Amino acid sequence: MKYFIIAGEQSGDLHGSNLVRGLKVHDSECEVFCWGGDLLQSAGAKVLKHYKELAFMGFVAVVKNLGTISKNLTLCKEQISEIKPDVVIFIDYPGFNLRIAEWAKKEGFRTFYYISPKLWAWNEGRVVKVRKHIDRMYIIFPFEVEFYKKHGITVEYLGNPLVDETERRVALFPPKDVIRKALGLGDKPIIALLAGSRKHEIELVLPQMKKIMVHFPDYQFVLAGVKNITDDLYKKIIGDSPVSLIKEKTYEILHLADAALVTSGTATLEAAIMGTPQVVCYKGDFFSMLIAWMVIKVKYISLVNLIMGSEVIRELVQYDLTEKKLLEELRAILLNGSKRAKILEDYKTLKVKIGPSGASSRVAERMVKELKKSATINGISGQNL
Repeated sequence: MKYFIIAGEQSGDLHGSNLVRGLKVHDSECEVFCWGGDLLQSAGAKVLKHYKELAFMGFVAVVKNLGTISKNLTLCKEQISEIKPDVVIFIDYPGFNLRIAEWAKKEGFRTFYYISPKLWAWNEGRVVKVRKHIDRMYIIFPFEVEFYKKHGITVEYLGNPLVDETERRVALFPPKDVIRKALGLGDKPIIALLAGSRKHEIELVLPQMKKIMVHFPDYQFVLAGVKNITDDLYKKIIGDSPVSLIKEKTYEILHLADAALVTSGTATLEAAIMGTPQVVCYKGDFFSMLIAWMVIKVKYISLVNLIMGSEVIRELVQYDLTEKKLLEELRAILLNGSKRAKILEDYKTLKVKIGPSGASSRVAERMVKELKKSATINGISGQNL
């Protein structure tokens, strides 16, 4: 069968690549075309457009690139029409994907969505588009089942692909002392700093993290940097503070760390899966936070707390992100801290809730079965697909 995948961001490229590997297992003759990146290509998909040409972040950037976005929509439709895939698979990236889904459904293509847009957090009205234009929705958070059920949409939860990726990487790690040596770190226990992947996040959050370093002379602080942020920006904020900047080694740093300060996002769930106690730190500019408070409808900002339905890890957001509160919360999650044992126990419950590894393969298997079943119903032998 032919598959056309649209992944417009780095995370979609990662999860899409694991999905493609699963598709190849369950459909040995599959052909995969995609809008994605290097990881999808390495998994065997033919990349027709790289996601780096699609990443327009923020309202202003979108407005400035409306012409490019329109051309991309036209190009994508032309390619789908030419290839005639058995299914178009959308991975998150809702602004673009839901528009293509509406067109694809009208043109008679099967439409699957893998990794739901965060409609439960904001812009809930887009659920109507999911109901109209998506044949099957495969979600990665268990709480999304109830959200979609409320809107009369049946979805499938088969696990979270972050479990696959985390366990895969950790299984390849050498002993901790070997990792320490390779990263140039000393023997002191480690506190990890994950300050986000966007410039504005780092500029607002990292200075707050920096303030508490002086209170922990028996620890070494390690900043998990990302490649899209320049060393100069990090060093400008860090100054002469006692912190080691190490880029693109987030999993290794979390694996070594006794605790972590984490900007909200996927990293909160990665830290939990790896068993690293954490404090969530987030700060935005005044107007961005004002808009967020007006439109975001969820009680928590971290995936850990959203999945558990309670505050497992402390969230210090905006005006709560102070030196005093951060100092108090960090002390509570370090060795012998008052909250550490409870967090680690709750992490075990979290892992049961999200399920075992193998999510990508299970989703791929379900997709292939669904397509073959539909083909059989339409009078085509599934074995000939």
